[in-house]
Order: sequence, then C-alpha cells, then structure tokens
Amino acid sequence: ESGSIQISVIPSAVKEIIEYAVSATTAAADQKHINFGVNVPEDVPKVLADTEKTAWVLTNLLSNAIRYSYENSTIEIDVKRDGKKVKFSVLYKGQGISPQYIDKIFERYFRIPGTKKEGTGLGLSISKEFIEVQGGDISVQSDLGVGSTFSFSLNSFS
Repeated sequence: ESGSIQISVIPSAVKEIIEYAVSATTAAADQKHINFGVNVPEDVPKVLADTEKTAWVLTNLLSNAIRYSYENSTIEIDVKRDGKKVKFSVLYKGQGISPQYIDKIFERYFRIPGTKKEGTGLGLSISKEFIEVQGGDISVQSDLGVGSTFSFSLNSFS
C-alpha cells in the first residue's frame, strides 16, 4: 500500500524456490488429484532475486493454477535460460482466460466477471509488483477452454 517494498536481492537457487512453492501447494493439489511436472535444466543459473518474494509469487501462481485446473491434471513448471534472464513458467489445463480480460488480469482488485472462485483480485497485482521491483517481468498467455501459461523472468546470476 505504501509503495515501498523492501527487497533483498541475492543470488538464489531456482530449485529451492520451486521446492518451496510446490511444498506449499501440494495439499491443495492433492485434493483435486493434480500432479506437478517440474522441468528445470541441470545447468540453469541462479537468479538475482528476493528468494522469499519470488517463492511467494510462484506459490501464488501455483495456487491459481490449482484453483482453475481440471481435476486429475498436471501443472507444468518449466524453467529455462532466456538470454541473460531465467524464465519460470506455470502451465495448466483449465477454462482459460477470455481475451478481453488478458490485459486486466494483473490490475489490483480485478476479478473475471462471473467467476465463482474465491479471491480478492490482489494476488496477481502483488506478484507483478514483486517481480518488477526485482528487475523482472511477468506475463500470461491463455486460450479460452484450453488453459493458461503464466511466466515471469528474472536476471540470471552468472
């Protein structure tokens, strides 16, 4: 609210961030019989990140993916080097997001009209702020009726 986010950017291990987020969301995933597929290359560099805030963002993306995924599906967590950045992606199969809402999805308090899912409309806007304050970017691609991919990139440490 105050506009001053305290961050501590240090070289952070990608696998530790992912392990934290997966551990934090496993119980919710189990309730819907959802599995996680984690794809991280062995040679992926550390990222310059506030580990706690980045893990919070990934946990938020996984929680949303669980909420909007079909039962008995798999949520993919893909990590790849993208030039001088490391890109994290969360892919899931579900209802997807209508094209007219894609540009609004990261706005504060925005919720897709008619959605029956719980939420305040703050998670994605906070995620965007956390990633951008670390010098990264966040985006979404979605096909209505198919699913969505939320991605964020952070600077690599190498």
